[in-house]
Amino acid sequence: MGPIARIFAIVAGLAGGAVFSQAPEFTQQYRQRIGGAIDELRVIVEDFNRQAAQHQLDRQQALRAYAQSSDDFLRDRGVSMQSTITRYETLLAQQLKLGTAAPVAKPFVLLRNADDVVFANTLRDFVPGVPVSFAGLVWGAIGFVGGSVVAALLGFGVRRIIRKRGAYRQLPRA
Repeated sequence: MGPIARIFAIVAGLAGGAVFSQAPEFTQQYRQRIGGAIDELRVIVEDFNRQAAQHQLDRQQALRAYAQSSDDFLRDRGVSMQSTITRYETLLAQQLKLGTAAPVAKPFVLLRNADDVVFANTLRDFVPGVPVSFAGLVWGAIGFVGGSVVAALLGFGVRRIIRKRGAYRQLPRA
């Protein structure tokens, strides 16, 4: 590997390290947003459960009452409430998985089943952090190695293309 290729590989490695080292910070900011979403959904779900109980209904009975209504608005409201409850339960499960995962594994847990809305909002408002945690350093190292490997592979491919073109130009012409 020539000096220019080595420098390119190091720069690519540093860039990869800088980007990947942010994975734990992004996950932390996502977890904070998910916590806020859960807090707000909890208020809605608990209010629904309380109102159902006031009418001697459990949650499923109340949702069935909505579904069996002859009023389109009430049926739609029941579908909306079921969707809210499902999202609340999904976010709770994801929060638990993120909370129990090893720090280095949390970004993988996040990517496996991220909530689209929370993910998009986290990405929109993401503020990079200095990776001083062990997980940040590990992810930085992964990015450094990955960036270096990609740069080396690209350099290898470019060299092959240049060599083939040089060999092509040296062929005798008929």
